[in-house]
Amino acid sequence: MRFGAIGLVLLAVFSTAPVISDDHTKIPIKVVIVAMFDTGAATASGVGEFNRWVRGMPLDEELAFPLTGQELRINREQGVLGVVTGIGTIKATSTIMALGLDERFDLSKAYWMIAGISGIDPEDGSIGSAAWAEWVVDGDLAHHIDAREMPEGWKTGYVPLRREAPYEAPMPPAAQGYVFQLNPGLTEWAYQLTKDMELPDNEGMAQMRAKYTEHPVAQRPPFVLKGDQLAAMTYWHGDLMNNWANDWMAYWTGGKANFVTSAMEDSGSLYSLKMLDSVGKVDIDRVMVLRTASNYAMQYPGVTAEESLNGKNLPEGVADAGFQPSLEAAYMVGRKVVDALLADWGTVADQIPTAP
Repeated sequence: MRFGAIGLVLLAVFSTAPVISDDHTKIPIKVVIVAMFDTGAATASGVGEFNRWVRGMPLDEELAFPLTGQELRINREQGVLGVVTGIGTIKATSTIMALGLDERFDLSKAYWMIAGISGIDPEDGSIGSAAWAEWVVDGDLAHHIDAREMPEGWKTGYVPLRREAPYEAPMPPAAQGYVFQLNPGLTEWAYQLTKDMELPDNEGMAQMRAKYTEHPVAQRPPFVLKGDQLAAMTYWHGDLMNNWANDWMAYWTGGKANFVTSAMEDSGSLYSLKMLDSVGKVDIDRVMVLRTASNYAMQYPGVTAEESLNGKNLPEGVADAGFQPSLEAAYMVGRKVVDALLADWGTVADQIPTAP
């Protein structure tokens, strides 16, 4: 496999970096929980994606993780390891690489539960919904011309690297970390296991849903679905950017993927996992990506993208009504899958589950 410059630098740095270890026996890990942000994770006052896992599993032991400065916790009895990557693909890439090369752990049979919040395309889902991704596409690796200066007739100022116009055929080689397809059998298994779950809801979310009058699916109560993700460091928003996300994902997958959720880390995490898989450290076929919708990726009728992004013209408590329920949904849905893996470890340790 050809890693590219970033991958070679990461391998060189982390393969020689010192790792703190209490002994010379590797800890076998069954499941790795990957969250992207948190504060005060170990306490009830924590705000973010990790603290529910810390309290609920529980991940009761904190471990030193000096290479990244991020939080690393373990439940030794259950064989569950939890990590916070930090926000953005650059932090996720370095954190997952550091963890994968940490000699304290045997990750060769570990399942990876990447679970966090996101935006959602109102054409496909509603606020509070939970989407299992089969495809993740990076949204940062590109040429970019400001839309005010792009040639007449272009749909966007984003152009694939080594191409001269948006969506120019043929598609460039995808080996540099643009496109990731997760194990479809495992993704379907996780979806089938969780698709009938009732997810958290509240009155503020109902008020927000009702505003998306041109998107019937956006008005549904929260539900579990399968839906693909575009990962980009920039927190983008708006109707035109939402159209770009759909076109960008379709371009890079030959029309196989449909944009549903927007997030900021997972192409970085998957790039590191792909490299770690190539040297036998992890099994990328055991990776799952779950994203829950804390907000819509574009505005509702009658407001601008800026007003929507900043929560203007909404009653108190409506703009951020989906935040806590989406955090809870990520834990609830992800936890059901984790529990199923642990309960059937005698089988799934050697045989990856698939849907019937």
